Amino acid sequence: MEKGLMTSGNITKQLVYFVIPLVLGNVLQQLYNAADSAIVGQFVSGDALAAVSSSGPLINLLISFFMGVSVGAGVVVARHFGAKRYDQMQQAIYSSYVFTLFGGVIMTFVGVLLSPSLLDLMGVPDEVMKESITYLEIYFYGVLGVMIYNMGSGILRALGDSKTPLYFLMIAALTNVVLDLVFVVVFKMGIAGAAWATLISQCLSAILVLILMFKGNDVYKLKLKEFKLYPSTFKEIIRFGLPSGIQNAFVSFSNLVVQSNINAFGSIAMAGAGAYTKIDGFAILPVQSFSLAITTYVGQNIGAEKYGRIREGFKRALVMSMGVSLIISLILTFGSPLILRVFSNDPEVISYGVKMSHMVAPAYAILAISHIAIGYLRAMNQSTLAMVVTFACWCGIRMAWILVLTPVFNQIEIVFLGWPISWIISSVIFAILVYHDFKRLPLHDLK
Repeated sequence: MEKGLMTSGNITKQLVYFVIPLVLGNVLQQLYNAADSAIVGQFVSGDALAAVSSSGPLINLLISFFMGVSVGAGVVVARHFGAKRYDQMQQAIYSSYVFTLFGGVIMTFVGVLLSPSLLDLMGVPDEVMKESITYLEIYFYGVLGVMIYNMGSGILRALGDSKTPLYFLMIAALTNVVLDLVFVVVFKMGIAGAAWATLISQCLSAILVLILMFKGNDVYKLKLKEFKLYPSTFKEIIRFGLPSGIQNAFVSFSNLVVQSNINAFGSIAMAGAGAYTKIDGFAILPVQSFSLAITTYVGQNIGAEKYGRIREGFKRALVMSMGVSLIISLILTFGSPLILRVFSNDPEVISYGVKMSHMVAPAYAILAISHIAIGYLRAMNQSTLAMVVTFACWCGIRMAWILVLTPVFNQIEIVFLGWPISWIISSVIFAILVYHDFKRLPLHDLK
C-alpha cells in the first residue's frame, strides 16, 4: 500500500496517527497570534493586547474564503490519490498553487488598503485604533506566505502526510517566539515588533513547504515550467471548495459582528474576551483536526469505493473527537482563571475571560458533532449543504441572537452565549443529515 493511503488497515490507528501531528501542528500555528498576545499583554500594555485581539476576526474574514477553497483542493487531491489517478492529482496540485499565488497577491492589497476602514466599522475604540492598524498592515504584507503554507500543508494532508507540516511549524513557531522576545522586549518595538515576528515566521514556513514540494517524491514533484491552471481539475477544486470558502467567509463575518458587540463594552472587555479567544483557538483544535482528518480519510475511501470503511471511520472519529473535547471543556471551565494569567494579570481582564469560558467551554463536545459532519459532507461532494447549514446557524442564528438580545439585556454574557446556542442547533441538523446520507450509501465496499 502506498504511503499515506488510508483505504485499508486499522481505522482507529490510522486516524489517531494522522490527527496527532495535525493537532500539534495546529497548536503551533495558533501560537503565532497567541505568542503575540501574551508578549504584548505582559510587556507592552492592555491596549496593545486589545489591538492584537481585535485583529483576529478581521484577518479571518479577509483570508477565510481562500482557506476554504484550499480545503476543496485537498478533497480533490485525496480523491485522485485514493483512486491512484496520479496525473489528475498533479494537475490539481498545480492548479491549487496558481490559485493561491493569485489570491495571495489580491489579499495583500486588500488587507493593507482596507484594514483602517474595516477596523473603524468594527467600532474599535480610538485608544487602540492606531496600534490595530499597525499590526494588521504589517501582517498583510506577509499574507501570501500564510496562504502558500496552508495550501501546501493541505495538499500534504490529502496525501496522508500530516507530520511534515508539523515539523515546519515547529521551526516557524520557535522562530516567532524568539523574534517576539527580541523585537518587543529587547528592541522595544511594541506591537509592530510582534507583527514583524509573525510575518517573518509565516514566510519561513511557506519557504520550507515550497522547497519540499519542489523536491517531491515518487508520488508528486513540482516543476516550475508546468505551473499553470488546468481547467478540468480547477473546476473540481471550485466545486468542492467554493461552498467551503463562502461558508468560512460568512462565519468569519458573523464573528466580526460578535467582536463589534464585544468592542462596545470597552477595551478591558476586548482584552479579556480576546485573551480567552486565544485559549478557545487551542481548545477547538482537536475537533478541527478530526474534521480535516475525516475529510482526507473519506476522500481517499470514496476514490477507492470503500463505503464500509467510510461509515466506520466517521463513527470512530466522532467518538474520539467528542471525548477529547469533553476533557478540554472540564479543564477550561474550572481552570480558566489560572490559564488567563498567561495573557494578563489585570483582574478585570481576567474576569471577562472567565465569563466567556463559562459560557463557551461546556459546549465544545457538541461542537465536535458539527465539525465531524462538515468534514464528512465536504468529502462526499456535499459542501453546499454544509455551507447552507453552517451559514444559517453560525451566522444567521448567532447574529440574530446577539443583535436582538444584547440591546435588551446589555450584558456581555448574552454575546458569549451566541456561540453555544448556534453550535447546538447546527449539531442537531448535521446529525440528521449524516444519518440519512449513511442510508443511501452502498452497504459494502465495492473494491
